Amino acid sequence: MMVPQRVSLLTLGAIDLPVLRAFYKSLGWEETEFSSDRYAVFKTAGVLLSLFPIAELAKDAGIELAQSPETFRPVTFAINVEKPEHVDTTIEEIREAGGKILREPSDAFWGGRTAYFADPENNLWEVAWNPSSVFDERGAMIAF
Repeated sequence: MMVPQRVSLLTLGAIDLPVLRAFYKSLGWEETEFSSDRYAVFKTAGVLLSLFPIAELAKDAGIELAQSPETFRPVTFAINVEKPEHVDTTIEEIREAGGKILREPSDAFWGGRTAYFADPENNLWEVAWNPSSVFDERGAMIAF
């Protein structure tokens, strides 16, 4: 037996679901029909992004929150774009939506262009252009 090599759904534990939901909607992201008052599900090019109250997520996983939910959680997400200038324009749109810019767009040591931002609950996102990235017709990155 093999475990399927795929990521289908990413869930962020939300401290304040309405605030976090409003932020992602302000980026122009569309919720799916699976959303409800208790959680939000957004379409992306490759996976679904879910927002679920952090206490409920811990309960569902059968664990107790061991740290303050406001602290850095050592994971980042990435939005890869098709052109280097899209890093800059995407970061400007995120800034206008209230995202906290952590690293302004700049050339990366690996030959691309990158920037970082935090959403209202300090989930970290990278916006990056990689010169060797390949995207499918949905906009999902299939190689880099």
